[in-house]
Amino acid sequence: MTGQIDLFQEETQFVLGRPVVSIFHNPQNLFSIAKVKIQQTNTSYAEKEIIVSGYFPELSMEEEYRFTGAVKNHPRYGIQFQVETFTKEVPETEQGIIHYLSSDMFNGIGRKTAETIVKKLGRDAIKKILEDPEALDAVPRLSDEKKDTIRSTLQMNLGLERVMIQLNDWGFGPQVGMRIFQAYREETIDILTKNPFRLIEEIEGIGFQRADELGAKLGLTGSHPDRIKASILHILNQASLSEGHVYMDAKTLIPQVKEMLEARQQEEITIEAISKAAIELNEESKVAGEETRLYLPSLYYSEVGIATKLETLLASQENRDGFPSSEVRKALGEAEERLGVNYAETQVQAIESSLNSSVMILTGGPGTGKTTVVRGLVEVYAELHGLSLDPKDYAKKKEPFPIILAAPTGRAAKRLSESTELPAMTIHRLLGFNGQEKEEETEKEIEGKLIIIDEMSMVDTWLAHQLLKAVPDDAQIIFVGDQDQLPPVGPGQVLRDLLESERIPTVELTDIYRQTSGSSIIELAHQMKNGQLPADITAKTADRSFIKAGAEQIPEVVEKVVKSALAKGHHIKDIQVLAPMYKGPAGIDALNKMIQQMVNPNTDGKRKELVFGDITYRVKDKVLQLVNQPESNVFNGDMGEVVAIMKASETVEKQDVLVVSFDGIEVTYQRSDLNQLTLAYCCSIHKSQGSEFPTVIMPVVRGYMKMLRRNLLYTGITRSKDFLILCGDPGVFRYGVERTDDTKRMTTLKDRLSLSEPKAAEDNKTGNSAEQPKAAASSPAAPQKTVEQQKLEEEPVTADTSGPASLTNDNVHAIHPLIGMKGVTPRDFIES
Repeated sequence: MTGQIDLFQEETQFVLGRPVVSIFHNPQNLFSIAKVKIQQTNTSYAEKEIIVSGYFPELSMEEEYRFTGAVKNHPRYGIQFQVETFTKEVPETEQGIIHYLSSDMFNGIGRKTAETIVKKLGRDAIKKILEDPEALDAVPRLSDEKKDTIRSTLQMNLGLERVMIQLNDWGFGPQVGMRIFQAYREETIDILTKNPFRLIEEIEGIGFQRADELGAKLGLTGSHPDRIKASILHILNQASLSEGHVYMDAKTLIPQVKEMLEARQQEEITIEAISKAAIELNEESKVAGEETRLYLPSLYYSEVGIATKLETLLASQENRDGFPSSEVRKALGEAEERLGVNYAETQVQAIESSLNSSVMILTGGPGTGKTTVVRGLVEVYAELHGLSLDPKDYAKKKEPFPIILAAPTGRAAKRLSESTELPAMTIHRLLGFNGQEKEEETEKEIEGKLIIIDEMSMVDTWLAHQLLKAVPDDAQIIFVGDQDQLPPVGPGQVLRDLLESERIPTVELTDIYRQTSGSSIIELAHQMKNGQLPADITAKTADRSFIKAGAEQIPEVVEKVVKSALAKGHHIKDIQVLAPMYKGPAGIDALNKMIQQMVNPNTDGKRKELVFGDITYRVKDKVLQLVNQPESNVFNGDMGEVVAIMKASETVEKQDVLVVSFDGIEVTYQRSDLNQLTLAYCCSIHKSQGSEFPTVIMPVVRGYMKMLRRNLLYTGITRSKDFLILCGDPGVFRYGVERTDDTKRMTTLKDRLSLSEPKAAEDNKTGNSAEQPKAAASSPAAPQKTVEQQKLEEEPVTADTSGPASLTNDNVHAIHPLIGMKGVTPRDFIES
């Protein structure tokens, strides 16, 4: 007779049986499919064998298992038993347990030892050992080595089942439960019983609400310190990921924590308890505190790291030998002949400044020639340093290419490569990221002398730190970007902070060169930068139009515009619809389905399809990558085309497979990976950043109003290269342009840089004017003085000889904190 170690109290459907064959097993998340020969079941299923699927380890063909769950009729794969929990069957009788413990599974445990254990612990011996490892201490003459063997073998073979049953009882499904077990292994129950709020920090996909529900079941409620700490970390995380903040001030954070905790449980949480929890988190290094600001440690050290590295690069400027202007202009003249380009004086000055700066920012709106300057910079740099621009020359010598071009997204990197005719890559690929790194594992130095980073406005604080950490101290780095575009999706606003600090030499290009070709899109973009619009935005031009329509009419308008463009010979991959919201008749989801049905239908129902959630994929569909997948060289925002669909019956793994080509790079997705993709006929403006499309269709309707900001609309229209079709309400568009981004991101990078140097006196803009300003920013000057330092200089502090000669708790507040610190800054104590 057999029995399992633990069962649910309530009656559930089960299948007891022995595996016949393993059909599929994913070692990463333990999703498995197997055929089982039924020995016993309380279901109405009458066949002798059944397919079981769910999250469990590889099954042994020699063991019996009890699966609980439900019989489901899958629309494609037929009847299956969907597993919620599983247990490996073990003997229940004394003789059965003796036989089990003395089997080959337990090395060194013979029959006599097994009999002694059962005699002392009884028929519940295995259950007792699993629940209390010290239970074996009661067994006489049992060595520590044998105790460890029995405990570890039972945990390895039966611990997972016990943990999964308990997690299921706590409300965690098999998929999440398996992730929890993989993190904590056999200690799962003990760890979570002591502090369920660890789940928030350590298990992806579990937020405060789920952990708080478990805490309530375990009695960790109200003002329990772990509960308060978890809420502080939760709100800091939300502020960084949802709002882009690098820190929160305590006066903002504490009331939010109090409100959230009291809303979930009707118990007052004192300000003192929250403040104490915040202090303890700081002491535990789970938050970083600075004055009244609280940071996630990774963001705090990222900001400090960015500022420190930039100071190092700026300091290296003193030892850098610059090139004479005559030499630069001679080399540039030769490049102009090779490239067939005539550089304007402002662009020449930008190139000259870039060549002679250890770190510099090149900024400007669309059509101002940033890309042209980058191309000229590369050519002149190679000429002045005697370098070849043919990567093959370096491959032969097994040397790194000295000029590094990179951008945050794959599409931006591709554009950079096309414009310079040199290799370019994503920043993630440059740093060798595979998406699994931790902060301390990313110690890599870039092998390059000139590093150019395009679309810098998209780079968040975390990525900027990793990038700069990898830049050699003797390298030159040029940041290129448009400060008027949207800030990064991640926390921070690095480009804006660098510009506003006025510490980094900067060239802002203001002349519009593409306007000579008659681009009214570029003209509109520059008007929008200044909060202005043409008197009649609906007036049609050669490359731009505005179709008036209500939200309900948008699908019809978009359909007509797309059909018209296709009829004129345009390809669907060159036509991009952009919208700021997913829901509603003019939302991304509805427009994607409408366009897919128009350009890639399944009219006769005979085409292969793969359905995932509410999205149906077909071959030739235009799709968008939603997450970075560096190992496949595919990144968030990359667009591709579905080139193959294979059904489970056609694959060895017995899994549906979707194959997508990203500009020739083919990536295979199993069903479990499809949350990384979506249709891309219409996408968000954020996802389009860094890309450029021949034709952009952009609805702007009243339902979008809460999302509309000048930088959002500006980013959207500047994605258009040749044609821009706006549709919707002109008044709503004007409203959005007049509305600046009122959600100020809380960062301290600007202040960290500004504290070390005063603001530059010059405006640092280049453009055509009667009196030509300089192209580059002025050199770093003397450190900026704090208020306290100014007081020290204006009112020298003298010693009070009548007072105590040493610092005590009584006089600490009466003694000036900066005595003897004149001219000293924190950077004097940082080791280089």
